[in-house]
Amino acid sequence: MSDTRGWTLRETLIVTVLGAVFAVLYLGWVQVWLIAQAVFGPVTMDVVMGFWFIASIVAAAIIRKPGVAFAAEVLTAAVQILLGSPAGLLLLVTGAVQGAGAEIVFAATRWRNYSLPVLMAAGIGAAIFSFFYTWIRFDYGALQPGILVAMFILRCLSGALLGGWLGHVIVEALYRTGALAGLAIDHAKRSAIA
Repeated sequence: MSDTRGWTLRETLIVTVLGAVFAVLYLGWVQVWLIAQAVFGPVTMDVVMGFWFIASIVAAAIIRKPGVAFAAEVLTAAVQILLGSPAGLLLLVTGAVQGAGAEIVFAATRWRNYSLPVLMAAGIGAAIFSFFYTWIRFDYGALQPGILVAMFILRCLSGALLGGWLGHVIVEALYRTGALAGLAIDHAKRSAIA
Protein backbone atom coordinates (compact mmCIF):
# COMPACT_ATOMS: atom_id res chain seq x y z
CA MET A 1 0.00 0.00 0.00
CA SER A 2 1.23 3.47 -0.87
CA ASP A 3 2.09 5.90 1.91
CA THR A 4 0.10 9.00 1.00
CA ARG A 5 1.66 11.36 3.51
CA GLY A 6 3.68 14.32 2.26
CA TRP A 7 6.94 13.87 0.44
CA THR A 8 10.15 13.49 2.38
CA LEU A 9 13.16 15.65 1.55
CA ARG A 10 14.82 12.64 -0.09
CA GLU A 11 11.76 11.97 -2.27
CA THR A 12 11.62 15.63 -3.29
CA LEU A 13 15.31 15.58 -4.21
CA ILE A 14 14.87 12.38 -6.23
CA VAL A 15 11.96 13.85 -8.22
CA THR A 16 14.01 17.02 -8.77
CA VAL A 17 17.06 15.10 -9.98
CA LEU A 18 14.90 12.93 -12.25
CA GLY A 19 13.28 16.08 -13.63
CA ALA A 20 16.67 17.59 -14.43
CA VAL A 21 18.08 14.40 -15.96
CA PHE A 22 15.03 13.74 -18.09
CA ALA A 23 14.87 17.39 -19.18
CA VAL A 24 18.30 16.97 -20.76
CA LEU A 25 17.29 13.63 -22.27
CA TYR A 26 14.03 15.09 -23.59
CA LEU A 27 15.90 17.94 -25.30
CA GLY A 28 18.24 15.40 -26.88
CA TRP A 29 15.25 13.29 -27.95
CA VAL A 30 13.95 16.28 -29.92
CA GLN A 31 17.02 15.89 -32.16
CA VAL A 32 16.24 12.18 -32.68
CA TRP A 33 12.67 13.13 -33.60
CA LEU A 34 13.76 15.84 -36.06
CA ILE A 35 16.15 13.47 -37.85
CA ALA A 36 13.56 10.67 -37.96
CA GLN A 37 10.89 13.10 -39.15
CA ALA A 38 13.08 14.18 -42.06
CA VAL A 39 13.41 10.54 -43.11
CA PHE A 40 10.00 9.05 -42.24
CA GLY A 41 7.58 11.98 -42.25
CA PRO A 42 5.14 13.56 -39.78
CA VAL A 43 3.82 10.44 -38.02
CA THR A 44 7.32 10.01 -36.60
CA MET A 45 6.30 12.26 -33.70
CA ASP A 46 3.72 9.69 -32.64
CA VAL A 47 6.26 6.86 -32.89
CA VAL A 48 8.81 8.58 -30.63
CA MET A 49 6.37 10.50 -28.36
CA GLY A 50 6.32 7.88 -25.59
CA PHE A 51 9.83 8.75 -24.46
CA TRP A 52 8.56 12.21 -23.46
CA PHE A 53 6.29 10.55 -20.86
CA ILE A 54 9.00 8.54 -19.10
CA ALA A 55 9.90 11.02 -16.32
CA SER A 56 6.41 10.76 -14.85
CA ILE A 57 6.44 6.97 -14.96
CA VAL A 58 9.92 6.50 -13.51
CA ALA A 59 9.33 8.98 -10.68
CA ALA A 60 5.93 7.49 -9.82
CA ALA A 61 7.25 3.92 -9.81
CA ILE A 62 10.00 4.91 -7.37
CA ILE A 63 8.16 7.27 -4.98
CA ARG A 64 4.62 5.79 -5.20
CA LYS A 65 2.67 8.75 -3.86
CA PRO A 66 -0.16 10.87 -5.28
CA GLY A 67 0.94 13.68 -7.53
CA VAL A 68 4.43 12.37 -8.27
CA ALA A 69 3.80 11.55 -11.95
CA PHE A 70 2.24 14.95 -12.56
CA ALA A 71 4.91 16.88 -10.64
CA ALA A 72 7.78 15.04 -12.31
CA GLU A 73 6.54 15.82 -15.80
CA VAL A 74 5.86 19.49 -15.00
CA LEU A 75 9.26 19.83 -13.34
CA THR A 76 10.93 18.23 -16.36
CA ALA A 77 9.17 20.76 -18.61
CA ALA A 78 10.27 23.65 -16.36
CA VAL A 79 13.90 22.54 -16.48
CA GLN A 80 13.71 22.27 -20.27
CA ILE A 81 12.51 25.87 -20.39
CA LEU A 82 15.42 26.93 -18.16
CA LEU A 83 17.77 25.08 -20.50
CA GLY A 84 16.48 27.15 -23.41
CA SER A 85 13.85 24.98 -25.08
CA PRO A 86 12.38 26.89 -28.03
CA ALA A 87 8.90 25.71 -26.98
CA GLY A 88 8.97 28.25 -24.15
CA LEU A 89 6.31 28.45 -21.45
CA LEU A 90 3.87 26.39 -23.52
CA LEU A 91 6.02 23.44 -22.52
CA LEU A 92 4.57 23.70 -19.00
CA VAL A 93 1.11 23.01 -20.42
CA THR A 94 2.49 20.06 -22.37
CA GLY A 95 4.16 18.67 -19.25
CA ALA A 96 1.00 19.15 -17.20
CA VAL A 97 -1.14 17.35 -19.80
CA GLN A 98 1.26 14.43 -20.14
CA GLY A 99 1.78 14.16 -16.38
CA ALA A 100 -1.97 14.24 -15.76
CA GLY A 101 -2.49 11.43 -18.28
CA ALA A 102 -0.04 9.20 -16.41
CA GLU A 103 -1.24 10.31 -12.96
CA ILE A 104 -4.85 9.37 -13.66
CA VAL A 105 -3.83 5.75 -14.26
CA PHE A 106 -1.98 5.58 -10.94
CA ALA A 107 -4.96 7.26 -9.27
CA ALA A 108 -7.24 4.56 -10.70
CA THR A 109 -5.20 2.01 -8.71
CA ARG A 110 -5.33 4.34 -5.67
CA TRP A 111 -1.53 4.62 -6.03
CA ARG A 112 -1.12 0.97 -5.01
CA ASN A 113 -0.11 -0.83 -8.22
CA TYR A 114 3.11 -0.12 -10.10
CA SER A 115 3.38 -3.37 -12.03
CA LEU A 116 4.61 -3.39 -15.62
CA PRO A 117 1.05 -3.46 -17.05
CA VAL A 118 0.11 -0.41 -14.95
CA LEU A 119 3.26 1.46 -16.00
CA MET A 120 2.45 0.68 -19.63
CA ALA A 121 -1.14 1.84 -19.05
CA ALA A 122 0.24 5.07 -17.57
CA GLY A 123 2.22 5.55 -20.78
CA ILE A 124 -0.98 5.03 -22.75
CA GLY A 125 -2.82 7.46 -20.46
CA ALA A 126 -0.17 10.11 -21.14
CA ALA A 127 -0.44 9.32 -24.86
CA ILE A 128 -4.21 9.75 -24.89
CA PHE A 129 -4.10 13.04 -22.97
CA SER A 130 -1.29 14.35 -25.18
CA PHE A 131 -3.11 13.27 -28.34
CA PHE A 132 -6.19 15.29 -27.49
CA TYR A 133 -4.01 18.24 -26.49
CA THR A 134 -2.08 18.16 -29.78
CA TRP A 135 -5.36 17.64 -31.65
CA ILE A 136 -6.53 21.02 -30.36
CA ARG A 137 -3.16 22.72 -30.68
CA PHE A 138 -2.38 21.53 -34.22
CA ASP A 139 -5.95 21.20 -35.60
CA TYR A 140 -5.92 17.45 -36.16
CA GLY A 141 -9.56 17.72 -37.20
CA ALA A 142 -8.31 18.78 -40.64
CA LEU A 143 -6.51 15.45 -41.12
CA GLN A 144 -7.93 12.41 -42.85
CA PRO A 145 -9.56 9.88 -40.46
CA GLY A 146 -7.17 7.07 -41.48
CA ILE A 147 -4.14 9.18 -40.62
CA LEU A 148 -5.68 10.19 -37.30
CA VAL A 149 -6.33 6.57 -36.33
CA ALA A 150 -2.76 5.59 -37.30
CA MET A 151 -1.32 8.51 -35.31
CA PHE A 152 -3.41 7.62 -32.25
CA ILE A 153 -2.46 3.93 -32.34
CA LEU A 154 1.23 4.72 -32.87
CA ARG A 155 1.23 7.22 -30.01
CA CYS A 156 -0.45 4.76 -27.64
CA LEU A 157 2.03 2.02 -28.59
CA SER A 158 4.89 4.46 -28.09
CA GLY A 159 3.49 5.48 -24.70
CA ALA A 160 3.22 1.85 -23.65
CA LEU A 161 6.70 0.90 -24.87
CA LEU A 162 8.92 4.00 -24.65
CA GLY A 163 7.09 5.39 -21.64
CA GLY A 164 5.87 2.40 -19.64
CA TRP A 165 8.07 -0.54 -20.60
CA LEU A 166 11.30 1.47 -20.88
CA GLY A 167 10.40 3.28 -17.66
CA HIS A 168 10.07 -0.13 -15.97
CA VAL A 169 13.47 -1.19 -17.32
CA ILE A 170 15.10 2.00 -16.02
CA VAL A 171 13.47 1.70 -12.59
CA GLU A 172 14.54 -1.94 -12.25
CA ALA A 173 18.11 -1.03 -13.26
CA LEU A 174 18.18 1.80 -10.72
CA TYR A 175 16.78 -0.51 -8.05
CA ARG A 176 19.52 -3.08 -8.64
CA THR A 177 22.16 -0.42 -7.89
CA GLY A 178 20.85 -0.09 -4.33
CA ALA A 179 20.29 3.66 -4.76
CA LEU A 180 16.57 3.29 -4.08
CA ALA A 181 16.94 1.52 -0.72
CA GLY A 182 14.46 2.74 1.85
CA LEU A 183 12.09 4.24 -0.68
CA ALA A 184 8.54 3.06 -1.42
CA ILE A 185 9.70 0.82 -4.28
CA ASP A 186 12.15 -0.89 -1.93
CA HIS A 187 9.50 -1.44 0.75
CA ALA A 188 7.11 -2.88 -1.86
CA LYS A 189 9.72 -5.26 -3.26
CA ARG A 190 10.77 -6.43 0.20
CA SER A 191 7.13 -6.97 1.22
CA ALA A 192 6.56 -9.05 -1.89
CA ILE A 193 9.47 -11.33 -0.94
CA ALA A 194 8.49 -11.68 2.71
